[in-house]
Amino acid sequence: MNNGESAKPQNLNQEKYYQNLQILGLDLHIPVFPFSAAIIILFVIYALLFQEDANSIFSSVRSTITVNLDWLFISAGNIFLIFCIYLIFSPLGNVRIGGIEATPNYSRLSWFAMMFAAGVGIGLMFYGVLEPVNHMLNPPLNIPAGTEEAKAIGLAATSFHWGLHAWGIYSVVGISLAISHYNKGLPLTIRYAFYSLFGDRVSGILGDVIDILAVFATLFGLATSLGLGAQQVAGGLDHVFGIANTPSTKVCIVLFITAIAIVSVVRGMDKGVKLLSEINIALAFALFCFVLIVSPTLAVITNTLQNFADYLYYLIPLSSPVERTDISFYHDWTIFYWAWWIAWSPFVGMFIARVSKGRTVREFMVCALLAPSSACVIWMSVFGGSAFIQYFDQGYLQVIEAVQESNIELSLFRFLELMPYAKITSVFALLLIIIFFVTSMDSGSLVIDTITAGGKIDAHVSQRVFWCTFEGLTAIALLLGGGLTALQAASLITGLPFLFVLLLMIISLRQGLLAEPK
Repeated sequence: MNNGESAKPQNLNQEKYYQNLQILGLDLHIPVFPFSAAIIILFVIYALLFQEDANSIFSSVRSTITVNLDWLFISAGNIFLIFCIYLIFSPLGNVRIGGIEATPNYSRLSWFAMMFAAGVGIGLMFYGVLEPVNHMLNPPLNIPAGTEEAKAIGLAATSFHWGLHAWGIYSVVGISLAISHYNKGLPLTIRYAFYSLFGDRVSGILGDVIDILAVFATLFGLATSLGLGAQQVAGGLDHVFGIANTPSTKVCIVLFITAIAIVSVVRGMDKGVKLLSEINIALAFALFCFVLIVSPTLAVITNTLQNFADYLYYLIPLSSPVERTDISFYHDWTIFYWAWWIAWSPFVGMFIARVSKGRTVREFMVCALLAPSSACVIWMSVFGGSAFIQYFDQGYLQVIEAVQESNIELSLFRFLELMPYAKITSVFALLLIIIFFVTSMDSGSLVIDTITAGGKIDAHVSQRVFWCTFEGLTAIALLLGGGLTALQAASLITGLPFLFVLLLMIISLRQGLLAEPK
């Protein structure tokens, strides 16, 4: 350990880890690929053929989990965040991903762009206006609606959902996979993040179960995002072009975007995912700057700075699982979000692990935890704060009515309607949503393919196309089988078992880092 070399498993038998079936040019890990694929295919068929039954099941499961296990999700989210902070200040933060001599493959800007685009998906576009307004109208912590304190908690609660806790979950998975792959020389898949804890047992049934759970969590977490994106695009097309917002429209949107994502997947990491991520960030920044400039800029900036303080002030009360009486907010928002982030974590974690070689653990945590959290807080503050100004100072009611009347997919477009060049900016927003959509799909396909290929990152492109296709089909099945309720239930169902996987991952990661040169 004193020679600066990473601690690698002894007598590592690569053939043992890559127990894949080579057939028709495909590279399939047995039993992870066939079992995962079979279950997903059967789910899609069932949800499409028996939509009413599926809707009933989704509603029941969602209610059961949120009522009985709310404390578990909240407590786990707190644990993940505290552990990330510990790594920043601990000597373990000195460990370099890939070993002492490793150097980064990407610039800081490209690195951040890929992490941010993969981690937020279309969520900022869907919830940027909707969520602050909703929380202002229906404040948590029993704060009176419509007051100055309600405005403060509206932005703070939104920042809470998109800030440190979310990125803490992603960061735990990301650093675990990065260390196991680049420092230990293990395949890049979820099971091998547990090598330090379970040793060679992760190559057997235990590892198969972990990887299968990761596939389900990733696919259904992505499907939730894709379903929300389809709803917003359909609402935008209706608002801007008068195209009827019908289930068939949403299906066509998902199919169209899936086709684009397949093209990106075929192009690969650098020509597809990396390029789209950078375009994504550039367009998002352009929309952000436009909103900031045409709004009362000084007031928005002041609100943003104040929101950072409010976020920290309300962080502990909002994080508490004890004696909560704001049940609607607590269950419908926070528990859903934490399950959604957990479901997304294999996807985001593996993706950011792939692009983080050469960074120290501390650098990784600061960038993956603090930078994206701050960016999300700023985005929500600018969009939500501008919506508050429209309502309180200008008497504009369209956004409020969209939220109150459950036309939530129109929140962003109603918000842009009051600004200059509304038609152009609405079309621009639609384009940005679609690119976010595609970025999530192609990144997710690469990740799922890596898991189901036993950690291989160069498996046949047709496998990535297969998973990209079924991401789209799963989103369609959920949309037709229950809409928003089904989308939320899917994240809760898959997020619950993976929560326990992540708690064990913390223990394994610490053991692995202790064996690394500092």
